[in-house]
Amino acid sequence: MKKFFAEFIGTFTLVLFACGTASVLGCTAEPNAAYIMTALSFGLVIVAMAYSIGQVSGCHINPAVSVAVLLSGKMSLTDFIMYVVAQFLGATAGAGVLALFLGSTEKLGANGLFDNNIWKSLGIEVILTFIFVFVILCVTSKKEYEKPAGLIIGLTLTLVHIFGIYFTGTSVNPARSFGPALLTGGTALSNVWVFIVAPLVGGALAAVVYKLLIAKKENA
Repeated sequence: MKKFFAEFIGTFTLVLFACGTASVLGCTAEPNAAYIMTALSFGLVIVAMAYSIGQVSGCHINPAVSVAVLLSGKMSLTDFIMYVVAQFLGATAGAGVLALFLGSTEKLGANGLFDNNIWKSLGIEVILTFIFVFVILCVTSKKEYEKPAGLIIGLTLTLVHIFGIYFTGTSVNPARSFGPALLTGGTALSNVWVFIVAPLVGGALAAVVYKLLIAKKENA
């Protein structure tokens, strides 16, 4: 159970600290200091967790990453299910503690539709997640990348957020979106399916492209 508990802790930390930074600083779609600090906080959490729980669970802390690893043949279906359950529970617990600290469930870093358009938001999140997960699969496939992998992945998530916050607040992680939306309720909860489906599709596409472009080359 150690790896599942590690996934719980990692996702809990991601939501509490990264979504918490967005909440405390009042991050909006307008590019400013709060916008950049929020993007950095997501990346920094990944770096911190990668070099701590990475040795236990691989530090997925994201169902989109787990589905890509599953489709790449690097984890069992049973482990995948347990990872996803742990991630959703961790994200919800993180959102709960954040709400307790803030004394409110109104601003927990929930995602929102871009231009109130489901299709635009789905497309944006699929692309953002695809890039993020594709990088993860590539840098974790080479032993020589083992030491800098956590830093590379964290910086990639920062990049994805710098671009994506303007549009949807950036999800690329179904669990990270579900926890805050569940407690916020209302529109955030009714639209959360977009931020669950799109990252899973993006992660699956990343696994397919990785197997076509990288895995075959490595096995050649």
